[in-house]
Amino acid sequence: MPGAIRARLEKEDVAVSPIVELELTYLYEIGRVSEPASAPLSALRRKFGLQIADVSLAEVAEAAIGIPWTRDPFDRLISAHAIVANAPLVTADETIREHLTLAVWD
Repeated sequence: MPGAIRARLEKEDVAVSPIVELELTYLYEIGRVSEPASAPLSALRRKFGLQIADVSLAEVAEAAIGIPWTRDPFDRLISAHAIVANAPLVTADETIREHLTLAVWD
């Protein structure tokens, strides 16, 4: 994680879409990550006070319909959540950063 992002996380309120927990659970179930979603999310809760962001699922689904640049349903929903919440999305994913002005990694 870039230092600028770490510094930002240490001084700003930090929230994550519940879709992130769902995606991490899915990745764990298929063997793409080695620990369940609770492990990294718990660490982020302890270190940065991470909260689960709560926005309308209907609004997220509506915003996701307007995201044609990815076929990945998790990327679509997480990006839509950022749009609905009008919140920055910290991601190393280059495709998301290329298409979503709210996405940051530096």
